[in-house]
Amino acid sequence: MPKSRLAAVLAAFAALLCSASTVFAADGAPEVDTGTTAWMLTATGLVLLMVPGLAMFYGGLVRTKNVLGTMMHSFAAMAVVGVLWMICGYSMSFGSNVLGGWFGWNPDYFLLKGIDSNIMEAGIPEYVFAMFQGKFAIITPALIAGAFAERVKFRGYCIFIALWSLLIYNPLCHWVWAEDGFLFKKGAIDFAGGTVIHISAGAAALVAAFYLGPRRGYPKTAMHPNNLVMTLMGAGLLWVGWFGFNAGSSVSSGLVTAQALTVTQVAAAAGALSWMIFEGIFHKKVTTLGFVSGVLAGLVAITPAAGAVQPWGALILGSVASVLCYLAIEMKNKLGYDDTLDVFGIHGVAALWGAIGLTFVLRPGTIDVSMMHQLWVQTEGCLVSLAYSAIMTLILIVFVDKVFGFRMSEDEERAGMDHSLHSERGYGMVNLNS
Repeated sequence: MPKSRLAAVLAAFAALLCSASTVFAADGAPEVDTGTTAWMLTATGLVLLMVPGLAMFYGGLVRTKNVLGTMMHSFAAMAVVGVLWMICGYSMSFGSNVLGGWFGWNPDYFLLKGIDSNIMEAGIPEYVFAMFQGKFAIITPALIAGAFAERVKFRGYCIFIALWSLLIYNPLCHWVWAEDGFLFKKGAIDFAGGTVIHISAGAAALVAAFYLGPRRGYPKTAMHPNNLVMTLMGAGLLWVGWFGFNAGSSVSSGLVTAQALTVTQVAAAAGALSWMIFEGIFHKKVTTLGFVSGVLAGLVAITPAAGAVQPWGALILGSVASVLCYLAIEMKNKLGYDDTLDVFGIHGVAALWGAIGLTFVLRPGTIDVSMMHQLWVQTEGCLVSLAYSAIMTLILIVFVDKVFGFRMSEDEERAGMDHSLHSERGYGMVNLNS
């Protein structure tokens, strides 16, 4: 075939495709962007991977007799919150304002029955967005469990996280991320969950630790981690999963996605390095537990800022977060309260710093207000999340404790969660009192 004729055929074929696309777009229905959809499916899987990663991280840090019970806290959230999110959580979080904007509601989102063929403006099926956001809802109450590890009943825990998800997480999610949420309208920056997830979980953890009291024997009895190798691997899974957590929050597959992924890596590395240097100076040796704590501090700090700062800003946020979290944990040890796995010391403190500190390292052009105005908006968002989560958590935890029972008995705690609550043991041929 002559080149001129071949070129004419190709041009005609291209024109036909363009014409078909134009006709399809003219009916007003968004088209599926297969590239963006593929990335968001991947990001959703990465965020879900963080839940077993968290289970490993927490499970390795408790005593042998509590390893399965502690890991079950993370896995149970996948079931309890996973079902609630489908039934009403998505509607409460992303529906239109009801009850003065306390939470949202959309009948089409109830049971996800009205979104079967919905394609969002971003070019992804709404099912994908709903499932992506659902993974955030799952991991948030699972984070809280680290504060009262080794001393709560499984039934009480499941009831608590169900109520916490409905009455605390969903309203906060609506306020910050829904288009008619009051913090969203004020311009609060929370790219991937600093206020919605980490500050709320940290505040809840602190309240729970004080209300439930310390583990029996704490701090006089040594309570060593049973498997730091598992904790290290769990931290690795969290680091990998966090790329979906932050970069997926762009709900796109383009420049902002790449920016969020890059600063996530920088902040995590900076947090880890900062903690290593701190330990090396003050303790003359670097620990694996310190390393993973620094990684988490950096990751949490960059979460609210991932789409709004450049790599140098991420370097600052991650490094400073590591130091602040180190000092917070030292302060906890001096005050004597038993936040078992330092949920507030890591997640609460790093998220507060990230959500407020991002104001000083914003990418040019990110905001159209003064820095001081944005600083107040960020601070207001943090205070709202802290206060609402703390007050509501106290109400819920008192209710669950009085009605269903939350704290394990002395005999149950001495025997361990694995035996007392699940009739299992995590390891064979070991001393279960260790």
